[in-house]
Amino acid sequence: MKNKLLLAICSLALCIGASSCDDLLDRPQKNTPDDNAFWKTESDVRLYSHGFYRNYFIGYGVGWSASYSPFRGYGFSDDVASTGTQSNFSSTVPTSVMSTSETAVGTYDTQFSCPSMVFSWIRKANIMIDRINTRMDGVLTTEAKNHWLAVAKFFKCFSYCRLVQHYGDVPYFEKELGTTDLDELYKDRDSRVYVMDKVMEMSKDVLANMRTNDGTNILNRYVAAAFISRWFLFEGTFQKYHNGQLQGGDLEAAKRYLDFARQAAEVVINSGAYDIDQPLSVIFGSQDLTGKSKEPLMVHQFLDAEAVRHCVASYSNSTESQSGLNLAFLKSVIRQDGKPYTTSSLCSGDPSDLSLEKMGATCDPRFEASIADVPVKSSSTLVYQHKFIDRKAWELSDKDRGQEPIYQSVTNTNDAPVIRYAEVLLNWIEAKAELGNITQDDIDKSINKLRARPLDATAIAKGLKNTEPMKLADINASFDPERDADVDPVIWEIRRERRLEMVFEHSRILDLRRWHKLDYMDNKKHPDTMCGPWVDFANGVVKGEGAAGAADANAALSTILKAESTTVMKADGTLVVYDGKNDADMVGFYRPTNIKPRNDFYERNYVSPVGSQDISKYLDKGYKLTQTKGWENI
Repeated sequence: MKNKLLLAICSLALCIGASSCDDLLDRPQKNTPDDNAFWKTESDVRLYSHGFYRNYFIGYGVGWSASYSPFRGYGFSDDVASTGTQSNFSSTVPTSVMSTSETAVGTYDTQFSCPSMVFSWIRKANIMIDRINTRMDGVLTTEAKNHWLAVAKFFKCFSYCRLVQHYGDVPYFEKELGTTDLDELYKDRDSRVYVMDKVMEMSKDVLANMRTNDGTNILNRYVAAAFISRWFLFEGTFQKYHNGQLQGGDLEAAKRYLDFARQAAEVVINSGAYDIDQPLSVIFGSQDLTGKSKEPLMVHQFLDAEAVRHCVASYSNSTESQSGLNLAFLKSVIRQDGKPYTTSSLCSGDPSDLSLEKMGATCDPRFEASIADVPVKSSSTLVYQHKFIDRKAWELSDKDRGQEPIYQSVTNTNDAPVIRYAEVLLNWIEAKAELGNITQDDIDKSINKLRARPLDATAIAKGLKNTEPMKLADINASFDPERDADVDPVIWEIRRERRLEMVFEHSRILDLRRWHKLDYMDNKKHPDTMCGPWVDFANGVVKGEGAAGAADANAALSTILKAESTTVMKADGTLVVYDGKNDADMVGFYRPTNIKPRNDFYERNYVSPVGSQDISKYLDKGYKLTQTKGWENI
């Protein structure tokens, strides 16, 4: 039977660390009878630790709660355009963000506009640390004690990294607190550098003491190191690129965090246990991924027989609606000769280079593996992702695919990589580049390893080939004429690689925030964010009714013109609206229906505000909770 990593959690383990009061700070002591009877064996500690998994290693989520998916979270970035008005950043201070809900954290990696400030999981970790230290002497060996303390510290670090990413300065709680510890419970915020230094200190213990193998799909040193590389790449670059801004700007902290991100990634790389050995369709579409590839460091498994299912594959099946990738993303995709489209020998310089047909044939094959290479009506931009589904699905007709529960509704069971080696390599090479000590050998071990990913039979049959290796000596100021002038050319290319490799995964909005590049989401400044691919309505084809792979289901692209508001943008920026008679003039970059730019946003939107009622609750107790910088007078 599969190891149901994230869902077979004993209610006793959850009860011990659970919260029973709506007010974050006014909670009863957790020394319940169950707690007093617990902590007798190493199995008890393991059981308690599994209570964290459903919050931290969510995979594709469960049921309709798809926290890690192409339609939740990722839709809020510079890569995606929706119909109507684009989603906005927060513009007002909420009533309250503090929550004791254990499910509230599941979406707050991606739901940047309105995350919850949740400390219940930190309390759980502090309880675990306390019980191991005070009750397990004589029960655990020294090795076991150090391992389980490392596990508890890892989960504590995880929560603090989430909180810092969203709120900047946050209160740091060293230990479990009781209801009478008011001065500590109602302390104001600590600086984000203070908190992240604490996280780094604990993370060093994790890397030194966590077991390298504690079972299949169980947290181990390498899984922890992968996450640590993610956390400290974020904070290191945030501190570097927010110099002089509302948050961040500690350049010494930036250096030590980036170097620690490098070290953590090297723990994984130097283990020799992981590799880029399978096509993307295997990594994201397999019904049983465990043991099939060396790329996932941990797998979240789904089982129909156990009613453990998700909905992410259904949003890759070509019939379910999507907010599609935009022209800004399409222009960023590297071609198979290793060049951007502006200088690639595979491009003619004509806007039609940005049609899906030409891109599918000439782009890095990860494009075709993640995105349909023909326009699909179900996407707002006609660019449809199919990353989270197997190849078989796109070989079936709509009717046949509709009979398969694994491709429909909330009955999907393809496994999810919780974190994968590709990200570790990207974290490592970016950290090294930011530190200024990158070599061609480093590029070969990371970027070029990703470019050499095996292709599946479908890609090979289409004549696709792996992208040419990156040559560090070729990357100079003229390599991409559209590069931001304030970004180093090598770092720019590393960011390009990350954008494609991790498209529709968790990272894009986080990347924009840490690079101080939320302005890429300014639709007025960047009109390409409001367009799709180059289309020719008179001569092109589109998959009718979302059909996938069946030639007889293709219909003329002009069928989209049923709505007379259909619009394309010419290469010179001119908008042409369909009037029922001008089919021949409908050649240009497709525009989503009734698209309008998002509202203005500001420097304060790099972090989130705390709620007005949260501040009032502190005042009622005689304490002060400081509002997030930039939000004080909103």
